[in-house]
Amino acid sequence: MTRQLLLFLALALFIALASFLPVNHPQATFHSEKELEAFRNGHSPEVTVDTSLIFPHSNACLGCHGFDVNGHASLTAEGQDVNVYDDWSATMMANAAKDPFWRAKVSHEILVNPSHSIALQTKCTSCHAPQGHYTAILRGADHYTIEDMLADTIALDGVSCGACHMQSTELLGELNSGNLRFDTNRVVYGPYDIPFAAPMIQYVGYEPLFSEHINDAGICAGCHTLITQTVDLEGNFTGGDFVEQATYHEWLNSSYEANDVSCQSCHIPRLDEPIVISANYLFLEGREPFGQHELVGANTAMLQLMKNNRDTLGITATEAAYDETIARTMTMLQQKSLETSLEFVESHNDTAFFSLWLTNKAGHKFPSGYPSRRAFVEFLVTNETGDTLFHSGKLDGNWEVEGLDTPFEPHYTAIDQSGQVQVYETVIADVTGATTTVLERAAITLKDNRLPPQGFSTGHAAYDTAQIVGVAASDPDFNWKDGLEGSGADRIFYQIPLGGYVGNLNVEMRVHYQSLPPRWMTPILAENTPEIDLFRDLFDVSDKSTVVVAEQSLEDVYVVGGTATRQQQLPAHLIRIFPNPTSNGQLQLQVEAGVKIRAIRLYDVHGRQVWIAKGKLEWIPLPGAGVFFVEVQTQKGLWAEKVIGY
Repeated sequence: MTRQLLLFLALALFIALASFLPVNHPQATFHSEKELEAFRNGHSPEVTVDTSLIFPHSNACLGCHGFDVNGHASLTAEGQDVNVYDDWSATMMANAAKDPFWRAKVSHEILVNPSHSIALQTKCTSCHAPQGHYTAILRGADHYTIEDMLADTIALDGVSCGACHMQSTELLGELNSGNLRFDTNRVVYGPYDIPFAAPMIQYVGYEPLFSEHINDAGICAGCHTLITQTVDLEGNFTGGDFVEQATYHEWLNSSYEANDVSCQSCHIPRLDEPIVISANYLFLEGREPFGQHELVGANTAMLQLMKNNRDTLGITATEAAYDETIARTMTMLQQKSLETSLEFVESHNDTAFFSLWLTNKAGHKFPSGYPSRRAFVEFLVTNETGDTLFHSGKLDGNWEVEGLDTPFEPHYTAIDQSGQVQVYETVIADVTGATTTVLERAAITLKDNRLPPQGFSTGHAAYDTAQIVGVAASDPDFNWKDGLEGSGADRIFYQIPLGGYVGNLNVEMRVHYQSLPPRWMTPILAENTPEIDLFRDLFDVSDKSTVVVAEQSLEDVYVVGGTATRQQQLPAHLIRIFPNPTSNGQLQLQVEAGVKIRAIRLYDVHGRQVWIAKGKLEWIPLPGAGVFFVEVQTQKGLWAEKVIGY
């Protein structure tokens, strides 16, 4: 019998004996005086949750799962505080009901179709205020509006503790669009067996139970795939459906699902060390693995805006908690989202050729979620004196990309003009085929070239809700590599006109991410409702800068413009090839110190490239007898020589 079980049985016996004590005897307590004082001072309306409530407010969980004043619980071995409440409090999920952009967008949709107001609000609150919404509908309400939400403290708690820990196993992973199923038997599910249940039962009024489904990605499915009903320009329902976002189905169609890497694996990262998960009980031992409730995605712009306007928005999370959440979101974006590989290929015909691979590291599309989100590639080429020869993806003073086509930028396999920009995004249109930001009018997708997750397949059962749309669907390098589907990658060829330039190039590549780009925001902010006006005031003074997700550079790339492509540029003594002629089909290569070889190419007498190698080699193979030309590209210039094999 484990020590923990013995402690649990002893405690249960103590509680049972305590029930026979005189009425005026102090009742056994599981909360410290400091905690009870905090409850009395407004951290929670009561110690025990009102039994008429289905869901507890997060403040009811704060006493045990917040900061431990005794320095015992929620600490790593190094002393880092990882308490669940503080980590959650400054996330988009915690403040989903207070999100000013969401409220502005709901009012925008109502402004377009006012007769749908009640239905729109009821649908939107099902995910942004799930506990209040579920309670109202369960008890017979026909709708649940923003006004209802504003009067409901449980609803304003956003996606709170109960929204995840009280989900039932019924139809788990099979429902979407805010259709959630909860266990209303006053239980909360967790990942650890034999939970220390007595304090939660006595003081919070819920029984903690072990269930493996709390780590199932299906917990996220109900809100992270959203399918809407389409209306025409007069507000009439067409009978069609539209997939507004499908993060869960993107994950289903990935190697992450196949390898049992769930949403929680990334968004509730595990600590593989024992962590005491409840304050006030010094005898408790640690549990592992411990899920850190970081719950971050990619929306740094809204996190920063909400941090700067906490009082205005009624947000209780601290500035320090927001700083941590923003830092973790930046880490998610810059270290866990994208991998890039930039290479110089060659220069000929007065053009420099570069290859850029971008590989998605997320378990869903990148970007994913709300359809405003986009990523784009900035590609800058300068000469030795710093003059710009080529600049694709340049930002203007309003954080918009210069040169974007109207109504949207197409997907590219190759880019040879500065006005061409690779933008990874979803573009939606109404029943007339015109692009729109009105989600209820969304009828078709004109473009979806967001990078798929690795393992993504057009033959998967979930592909119909997470399709590749537009030119990307026929791009031979989009989600294909080495003849295999599911790379989660895309390759772009950049073809830079040299205009006769001979010398070194410097190349800078950046991938930018935006959650609220100007082209999406302009139609919304052009309207006026109290919610839009408030958001506009906050947004106008907010930081709208992009997040650079990945960047890479190449320096001193030597190119030869004009028509001459294989002329000797280096002094002959710096590189030597012998024997020449050769009879054994091999040439030995000697290079002076300080010369760095970037590439070696072999051409036949017709100018066709027959062999290439990157980096330094000692031997060059000839494909047979005849006359060939060896071209060696270095950081100092180009070297070439005619060779003969017999």
